[in-house]
Amino acid sequence: MKKFLTSLAFATLVPLVPAAAQDGQAPDALVKDVTQDVIEIVKQDKDIQSGNTKKTIALVEQKVLPNFNFTRMTALAMGVNWRKATPEQQKLLVDQFRTLLVRTYSTALTSYRNQKIEFKPLRAQPADTDVTVRSEVRQSGSEAITIDYSMEKTPSGWKVYDVVVGGVSLVTTYRDTFANEIRNAGVDGLIKTLSDKNRQLETKSG
Repeated sequence: MKKFLTSLAFATLVPLVPAAAQDGQAPDALVKDVTQDVIEIVKQDKDIQSGNTKKTIALVEQKVLPNFNFTRMTALAMGVNWRKATPEQQKLLVDQFRTLLVRTYSTALTSYRNQKIEFKPLRAQPADTDVTVRSEVRQSGSEAITIDYSMEKTPSGWKVYDVVVGGVSLVTTYRDTFANEIRNAGVDGLIKTLSDKNRQLETKSG
């Protein structure tokens, strides 16, 4: 259930509204609007519902990426090790981490089955540039689970840099894994591990 919810949190942030409308839109309104839009797409797309991973990946790759700050997400997941990586290694890490998230959560998005999402009032001041958009996902017979989006205001609009599902941070979850890999095989070893994992996921989706 949590894997689905994390995927939903990640994949529903699709910029389906015009860019001009997004520029002046509050972060909570943006998340709410695009979540509702993408859920409607999933409901109506029989290919996605039947598990067409390639079609779901294409949707996410085309639409979701502009709403996330993958560089900051990767840096947070790397922790102190981020500064140990060269600029070229950092670029490779961002690319591989982005690919991993897209492929992992695109697969789980096909599991959507009429869950209800409720958004909480935004607790922020107009001048704030770092906010948390809070929501709850409810499903009959299951306990509600929270999904919080950590967002920052950038020159190109609001961007997500972390997703917290049921109190568990996405970037923190990866931080221990990344740190262990770097201790064992260095930054290049982590890049290779991510690359190998992405190839495995690509083979499965093929």
